[in-house]
Amino acid sequence: MSYPRICSATVIDDFTLQVEFSNQETKTYDIRRLLDKPMFLPLKNPAFFRNFRIEDGGYAIAWSPEVDLSEYELWRHGQDIKRG
Repeated sequence: MSYPRICSATVIDDFTLQVEFSNQETKTYDIRRLLDKPMFLPLKNPAFFRNFRIEDGGYAIAWSPEVDLSEYELWRHGQDIKRG
C-alpha cells in the first residue's frame, strides 16, 4: 500500500507540525511521543525542530541525515484536521 506524499509542512508550536498531503488532506503531528527515543532528542530544541526540509518526492520530513519522519509515520499517526 502506498501513502500520500508530503506537499507542505508548517510548524504550529514547539512540538507540532501541520502537514498537507498529496491527496489534499491535512493532519497535525505531535512529536512528543517520539522524544523518549535517542534519535529524536534533538527535536526538543525548538530552533532545531523549526529547521526541516521536505525530502524530494515528499517521502519524508528531514531535520538532518539522522533525524527524519516518513510520510507513512506522519500519515498513520497524524491527527485529521476537521474542516468546518
